[in-house]
Amino acid sequence: MALRLSIILLVLIVSTMSCQAPDRTDSQSAIRLITHNVYYGFTKIPDRKEQWLKWMQEQKPDIVSLQELNEYTPAQLEEDASSWGHSHTVLLKEEGFPTGITSRFPIEDVHRYLDGFHHGLIRVKIRGIYIYVIHLHPSNWKFRHQEIDQILDNINDLPENSRKILAGDFNTFSPVDSIFYQHGRLEPFFNGLDVRDNGNNLNEGKIDYGVIEKIIDSGLIDIEFKFRPSEYNFSGSFPAWLDTEGEHGDLRRLDYIFVSPNLVKKVKAATIIADSTTQYLSDHLPVLMDFDL
Repeated sequence: MALRLSIILLVLIVSTMSCQAPDRTDSQSAIRLITHNVYYGFTKIPDRKEQWLKWMQEQKPDIVSLQELNEYTPAQLEEDASSWGHSHTVLLKEEGFPTGITSRFPIEDVHRYLDGFHHGLIRVKIRGIYIYVIHLHPSNWKFRHQEIDQILDNINDLPENSRKILAGDFNTFSPVDSIFYQHGRLEPFFNGLDVRDNGNNLNEGKIDYGVIEKIIDSGLIDIEFKFRPSEYNFSGSFPAWLDTEGEHGDLRRLDYIFVSPNLVKKVKAATIIADSTTQYLSDHLPVLMDFDL
């Protein structure tokens, strides 16, 4: 048994090491964006906060989209952001599960939306790009559809040919990943959650792909999927290896970066960062995109 566990662990390590962050390009026009759900704002895992700050500093991000900034204040987000070189920050709210965004560049045209959203939505403008910080409903597929409909309507109201990025925790499934869910274990897992918590995860007993399908149909590009290598190892973005309460089910991708078609040719790299460090920073893995304006 011990030998078998060692072999499994080795396979996991080898498969995830291919998903490390790409080398940073230091040209003046290069931009690195990271999105990360940080598990209750480190309130349940305070010992991981220092390591997370160190990791963020090492990545040298230019824009950071964050979810689950529980118990954060604007001052706390400013302090964290300053540690990785950002002097511009926006916090959605101070109660519940806030989202936030930090940037090396000025943040303009700030909009906070709460009505019709479970956690809320931030839309800002950075370097001429409209950026949406996403955190959709965690356990209701119908509510997620309502949320994404509002977001897509908001996008449709932007000036023509606007450059757009959606980044965050979408809490839902993409049809391009369906091959990785054919093992059939997620449906009974979510059914158990729905019975236990009176949730609504399953659409007539099945995984719902409709939210991501709407985004794709709108013309936005799933950039991590586009940049997958030919020999791709599915890490998902949740659950990570961090020990947290409860049973979390099989690997699945919940965290995404979508970009408008007029940005695709600017993107140099995009990946879920699944390595021996990020697996223990939060219950979600970070997603990274490098692009060059």
